[in-house]
Amino acid sequence: MYLGLHNKTAIVTAGSKGLGGAVVSSLIGEGAKVAFCSSNPENVRLKVESLGEKYKGIIFGFVCDLNDKESISEFYSKAVDVLGHPDILVNNCGGPAPGFFEDLDEEKWSEGFNQALMSAVRLTELVLPAMKEKKWGRVINITSLSVKQPVDNLLLSNTFRSGLTAFAKSISNAYGKYGITVNNVAPGHILTDRLVNLLEIKAKNAGKTYEEIFEILSKEMPVQRFGKPEEFASAVTFLASEQASYITGVTLQVDGGIIKSTY
Repeated sequence: MYLGLHNKTAIVTAGSKGLGGAVVSSLIGEGAKVAFCSSNPENVRLKVESLGEKYKGIIFGFVCDLNDKESISEFYSKAVDVLGHPDILVNNCGGPAPGFFEDLDEEKWSEGFNQALMSAVRLTELVLPAMKEKKWGRVINITSLSVKQPVDNLLLSNTFRSGLTAFAKSISNAYGKYGITVNNVAPGHILTDRLVNLLEIKAKNAGKTYEEIFEILSKEMPVQRFGKPEEFASAVTFLASEQASYITGVTLQVDGGIIKSTY
C-alpha cells in the first residue's frame, strides 16, 4: 500500500523512545522528514544516533518541556526553521503521575493538565493555520485505553486524556473541510518503559512479583501477549497517510482486544 508520506514533514513530541520513538522511526521509514522532542538532551542525542547516517538530514531532535508553553513555542519555531511548516503533528507525552484521588495534590493536577492536555492543545493551535492554508494536514493524539476504560490508579490520565479526546472530536468537526483529519490512537498494554514502571507499581500494591503480574495481564488479553511499540507505530503511520483521508474524529484502540466495550 502506498502511504504517500515521502517528503511529508512531521512533528512528534516525546519522540526519543517508547511509543513516540517508534512513531518517529516508522514515519522516517516511509520517507517523511521528522522533528521530534524530548525533555532529556541525552535521549535526543541517542535517538538521532540510533537512526544513523542513512537518515541524516531528515531527522532532527530538540529539547522541549511539554509542561511549559514557551518551551513548546520555541520547539515549534525550531522545527519550522529546519523542515518548514509540518504536514503531520503527532501529540505524545509521558503519562501523568499515577495515583488514586487521595494521592494527588493540586500541583500534580496542574502538571497533568499541562502535560497531557494543554501540550497537545498548544501545538495543535500552532500547526493548524499552515495546514488550513495547504488544505492538507494530519493531527494524531496518542492517548490511552483509559479514555474508554478508566484505570483505577491513573486518575490524571483518565481525566485529561479523555478531555483531549473530546477536544480532538470538536476540532475534527471544524477543520475537516480543509483536508485536515484529527484522530486519536489509544494504546493498550504496549511494552514500553512506562508500562514496565506501572506493572512494578501494580505488583507492589498487590503484594505480587513483577513476573506474576506480567503473566496475569498477558492471559487477560484476547491475543495473550503485550503489544510491541512498532505495532502501535504502524497504526499511527497509517492515520498520517494519504490512505486515511476519510478517517477523522475517531479514537482507534491498539490494545490486543483488552477494552471490553463495543464502541
